[in-house]
Amino acid sequence: MSHLAPSGKWDARYLGPVPHDTSYYAKCMLGGVLACGLTHAGITPLDVAKCNMQVNPAKYTGSISGLKTIIAEEGTKGIWKGFGPTFIGYSLQGMFKYGLYEVFKDAYMNLAGEEASEKYKGAIWLAGSASAEFFADIALCPLEMTKVKIQTSPAGTFPVPFGAAWSEMARTSAETRFPFGSLVPLWSRQIPYTMAKFFCFEKIVQLFYTRVFTEPKDSYSKPTQLGVTFASGYLSGIVCAVVSHPADSLVSQLGKPQNKGKSLGAIVNEVGFGTLATKGLGTRVVMIGTLTGFQWWIYDSFKASMGMGTTGGK
Repeated sequence: MSHLAPSGKWDARYLGPVPHDTSYYAKCMLGGVLACGLTHAGITPLDVAKCNMQVNPAKYTGSISGLKTIIAEEGTKGIWKGFGPTFIGYSLQGMFKYGLYEVFKDAYMNLAGEEASEKYKGAIWLAGSASAEFFADIALCPLEMTKVKIQTSPAGTFPVPFGAAWSEMARTSAETRFPFGSLVPLWSRQIPYTMAKFFCFEKIVQLFYTRVFTEPKDSYSKPTQLGVTFASGYLSGIVCAVVSHPADSLVSQLGKPQNKGKSLGAIVNEVGFGTLATKGLGTRVVMIGTLTGFQWWIYDSFKASMGMGTTGGK
């Protein structure tokens, strides 16, 4: 396919198997909804365990024992707390994260021009993913705050149904800082995470197609391409988990009643950076690795089924 726009100029939007027009970006947004909404909602029990381990490590010492404790106290429905805001919040986040990444990546490549785009590929991946995540987190923040409050409040002290929990968050906004009180820690967790996720993914895919599968990408079957997608996603997810874990722990700490009104610095001093960086990390590595692998696989499967080709390459 020609890399030239109809005007005859080089244009990043014409580099792939199909032109990147409005309908292409809209389909990428829908792929992002499926990738993030389904995966995050599906692992709600792991998330409930992780958040409680971060907030009350003395009581919830591990993910399996933590889940057993929650089931013993609240029944099996206790491990699915926060499913509603998780599904809606991460569907919105995925829509902007994946869809806007494609938009920003093309825009930055066109700003840089053909030569610089090739030379500074990594910088473009980082800038595109950071820009997309900035907007994705604004959409996610109120729902993430509601989810954390539902998951970490002792049984009976806060409504569990999504509608009632949302109303309660709004009613008590003076103390919960709803809807955007967690936006700065969310940005500090999600922007480095997404930059690592997209950069590492693109880099690993590039390595696979340069070192392992050395024929032209299009010559490989869709299952092979999607296998490369999943493996690259899983490996990039492990990097992401380590990079973003301290800030993730901090977001959970902000939900604790005893931390109400405290500055981020004060919470870090009290809890200790080592604890923030390591508590619940093992669970999160497994969770984020699997999650990221499946997100990229769902996203690329959707793109492939739409005839748009898989992400990344040489």
